Formats: sequence, C-alpha cells, structure tokens
Amino acid sequence: MQDEHTALDIVQDSMTKLVTKYCDKPPEEFPFLFQTILQNTIRDYYRRQKTRSLWTTLFSSFIPEDSDGSQDDFDILDSLLPALKEDWNAPETQLERLQLIKIIEDAIKTLPARQREAFILRYWEEMNLAETAEIMNCSQGSVKTHCSRAVHALAILLKEKGVTL
Repeated sequence: MQDEHTALDIVQDSMTKLVTKYCDKPPEEFPFLFQTILQNTIRDYYRRQKTRSLWTTLFSSFIPEDSDGSQDDFDILDSLLPALKEDWNAPETQLERLQLIKIIEDAIKTLPARQREAFILRYWEEMNLAETAEIMNCSQGSVKTHCSRAVHALAILLKEKGVTL
C-alpha cells in the first residue's frame, strides 16, 4: 500500500470489524482473527479499486474531442440527461420499456428459487449483502454465489432474447 492514509483507513476498518463481530471470542484468538479480517479488507479495497479503474476508463471514452482534456468539467450523466428526457415519455419508448421489463421478469422466473431470491433482494430491493444473508438464512458467501450465478444465467437468457444492455 503506497498511500499511508488509505492503509490507516484499512487497518481502522479491520479493527472495527474485529471489535464489532468478534468481541465475544477469547483474546488469544484476536491476532489470527485480525490478520484474516485485515487480509480480506485489503482484498476488498483492491477489488473496489479495480472496478473503479475500469469504469473510469470506460467513461473517459465519452469525453468530447473538443474538451481540453480536463475531466473536472465533464459529467457523462449530464450529457445523457437531455437525450433521455426528450424521448422518455414517447409512446415507443414506453412500449420498449414495458417489453423489456416483461422479458426480464420472465427470465427471472426461470431462475432456481435461491438464485431468484438472492437476485431480487440484492438488485431490485437494493439490500446489502448482510441483510440479504440474514433474510435468506445463509452466509454472505452463499449470497454472492447465488447472485453471481443468477446474473450469469440472466445474461445468457437475455442475450438469447436479443436484449443487449
């Protein structure tokens, strides 16, 4: 880790997780638990950085050619909003949205029950991982697995239907 402030934040987050989740454990287990939590927190940090980097790279291709190269004054969402507002209520756009929702709903119905439950809770109900795991009465890792499998299955089903996002 090259940034000292980020490193300190990661250590602090790890300590907080240790105290909040494992305060009932014997003190002799703390070093091992802390090491595991710290490693996982570091992995999560780098995973998030990789995702941010990917999106930054993708969105940078939308910067107009006449821009001076500064990304501070350009916002991709601001550039798309006028186009979205113009045809948002157009009848053909409304029909397309309804048809797409129907296709997605039908595809979701074909998923196995646990995958469907995990997908709906996480992505439609916008629950976090811990909440979803608690509702499903399973581990957070199981929720991640169910969601991943659901997303892959849906991507295949939607691609077969000609839906590209």
